[in-house]
Amino acid sequence: MISFLLSIVALILGYVFYGRYVARVVHADPNLPTPATLHADGVDFIKMPTWKVFMIQFLNIAGTGPIFGAIMGARFGPSCFLWIVFGCIFAGAVHDYVSGMIILRKDGFSYNEMIGYIFGKKARTVVTVLVSLLLLLVGAVFVYSPSIIMSGLIPSTSMMFWVVVIFVYYLIASLLPIDKIIGKIYPVFAVCILFMAVGLLVALLVHWPSIPEFWHGLGNRSASLGVQGQDIFPCLFVTVACGAISGFHATQSPLMARCLGNEKYGRPVFYGSMITEGLVALIWAAVSSWFFFDGGMEATGAPDGQAPTVVVSVANHWLGVVGGVLAIIGVVAAPVTTGDTALRSARLIVADFLHLSQKPMKNRLAVSIPIFAATILLLWYNMADAQGFNNIWRYFGWINQTLACFTLWALTQWLYTHSEIPHYVITLVPALFMSAVCVCFILVDKMGFGIAPGFTPYIAAFVVALGLVLFFLLNRNTKQYQKL
Repeated sequence: MISFLLSIVALILGYVFYGRYVARVVHADPNLPTPATLHADGVDFIKMPTWKVFMIQFLNIAGTGPIFGAIMGARFGPSCFLWIVFGCIFAGAVHDYVSGMIILRKDGFSYNEMIGYIFGKKARTVVTVLVSLLLLLVGAVFVYSPSIIMSGLIPSTSMMFWVVVIFVYYLIASLLPIDKIIGKIYPVFAVCILFMAVGLLVALLVHWPSIPEFWHGLGNRSASLGVQGQDIFPCLFVTVACGAISGFHATQSPLMARCLGNEKYGRPVFYGSMITEGLVALIWAAVSSWFFFDGGMEATGAPDGQAPTVVVSVANHWLGVVGGVLAIIGVVAAPVTTGDTALRSARLIVADFLHLSQKPMKNRLAVSIPIFAATILLLWYNMADAQGFNNIWRYFGWINQTLACFTLWALTQWLYTHSEIPHYVITLVPALFMSAVCVCFILVDKMGFGIAPGFTPYIAAFVVALGLVLFFLLNRNTKQYQKL
């Protein structure tokens, strides 16, 4: 528990001190007008209160990521705490904040437009295709699990019934102005998830379980739980994604960049949301450490260690009926609300690429109908083949972190030309690290090429060296420190 509490303190201090430093690097200017004011359209560009923007941003990027990812990551042992802390402060929060500020400053760019601004039109086209596919995948997979859960809770209903209900909600939420549904219900769901996390934190302090500490060793403990073939590097850094760093977050930043009233609130909204997600992930990692290593599985009578089972079992055991209800909200509402904003982001990305105004409803329908049709096809494939769904989900985790690599390299390029030496290092270091993680994972993991794990250190060193050489080689003629 001491390691857990130290991790919480470190995250908070990271926001206060390192977050302030990153804000100085970006030169946040409270006097600049924001897209919410410059391009107000009553649909996507709408100025909203900062607290509401924060809540929506938090729920957009969180979903079940800081819960399920932290639960699976806890199996590796206390090294999970370190990755969440260092990943959040130095990688995830920087990734979210810098990308959010670029988008905020560039008229509320969609993610692909930001990439095009930094790397050119060809990169924008490639990223438009890749990110659109990723967002469709998010929309599809985040219909599957809540539909299964709801059909189990209400036996008189089928999974297909809930699929239809969720898709109808998706369509309405994606088409209506952002303040009509998302702006009203998201803060409520965000409060529920945070309340559940605080309740579990109190339960942890009261029960004070004997969970593994840093000084007990940072080695891999997953083998003791029957998990084979997953080394800490690179598997931990892909397993705990949203709780530390996630490429999906940058696709969500434009939604709130178009609703923020002042640049000075960029740090609490973008950097702060990621730190808050890290705090939730730490709490669930600690709870899961009790579940896996200190008798929690036996105490709760849980039949297995699957993430949804852990959520419901622990919440019911420590928080009672209220906790069970909030757990259900967490595992049902969180993925649904992430799925709808993913499809909304897909609509905006495609519309921006086609330069098609989204103020008229007919234009929104013209873009949304093909997107929803493609999402339904993906879901149909998932439902027809359970193993196919599992495979797609695993690939999604890797693609998500690969997208984070792409974003970090883009941010490094932007900082290299728009900040004083050596400020670009704040994204260069995590870009190199995450590149090594993603390359090693796809080469070593059984879902990839299955290369012997013994080669991992050499592969990682090669990727880092190659990344450095290519970056400075391609920028040898770049004029640095241009005016913002």
